[in-house]
Amino acid sequence: MSTDLIKVDAPAIELRGLVKRFGDNEVLRGIDFTVRAGEVVCVIGPSGSGKSTLLRSVNLLEEPSDGNIFIEGIDILDPETDIDRVRTRIGMVFQSFNLFPHMTVLGNLTIAQRRVLKRGKAEAQRVAHEMLGRVGLSEKADAYPSHLSGGQQQRVAIARALCMNPDMMLFDEPTSALDPELVGEVLAVMRALADEGMTMLVVTHEMGFAREVGDRLIFMDGGVIVEEGNPREVLANPQHERTRNFLSRVL
Repeated sequence: MSTDLIKVDAPAIELRGLVKRFGDNEVLRGIDFTVRAGEVVCVIGPSGSGKSTLLRSVNLLEEPSDGNIFIEGIDILDPETDIDRVRTRIGMVFQSFNLFPHMTVLGNLTIAQRRVLKRGKAEAQRVAHEMLGRVGLSEKADAYPSHLSGGQQQRVAIARALCMNPDMMLFDEPTSALDPELVGEVLAVMRALADEGMTMLVVTHEMGFAREVGDRLIFMDGGVIVEEGNPREVLANPQHERTRNFLSRVL
């Protein structure tokens, strides 16, 4: 199967009957949902509900126990699919920044471009500087991660993902490790990406971001999707008791 054959009308992400077990613990219990191109979908729920496992399954950082995953119409569980090529279309930002401490910011932003995309040094550096500009860190190219604040490191991590020219971005609670005063600068970058039309799947506890930026909100608990809909409507008037109980504790 060629990973170049994107189905134009296919969803960016489609999960069918996704199941993930760790031993006897069924963390995902038959998840069905889609993310359309250009859509921002926010996923909320209590700790242990399966949110991060869901996100990590989208690019096979977690191998599903059952079900199907399609990225832009490509069955990524098909043995013939080149998963590494598919992954180049999927940018991912984690809770921890995962920057190489011995490399400058520029080094962190160019290494995958050169090794995976086979870009030359000059082209990789040009793209890196462009993406640092997008996240407001043009002056930090020669800095080392240890000299940056947590918010700056997370923005570098976003820039690193953008350097690969992804079609979509996955965010796994990208602000949860940050001091409160640094959260806003990361959310501002994410908001700008959404405004530019980037497809985004965001696991978050930032309800204001979900309300203002999300096109759809998914509430997970116990490995299933309990409720989904317009973020403003779900947050203001949740239909399920489990959703109401959760939101009463976090809003």
